[in-house]
Amino acid sequence: MSRVLTDGEEPGFGTFQRVTEAEALARVGVARPTRAHVEALAPLAEQRWFGRYAVLHDEAGVPSEIYFWGFSGD
Repeated sequence: MSRVLTDGEEPGFGTFQRVTEAEALARVGVARPTRAHVEALAPLAEQRWFGRYAVLHDEAGVPSEIYFWGFSGD
């Protein structure tokens, strides 16, 4: 992976794109996902050689980590 996309850019080979608050809200029901939501966010990376990342929050709503994942093609 070679580049992080800015909001609005089209996904492409070797890039990562941030999960937006709107995507998180639609997928898991909260705008600030936690580690407990990682599995439900996984389908957002559905293209080969394209990844996603999400800022995960602790139980107090404070950003605590950045989680990266991608589609393996399995």
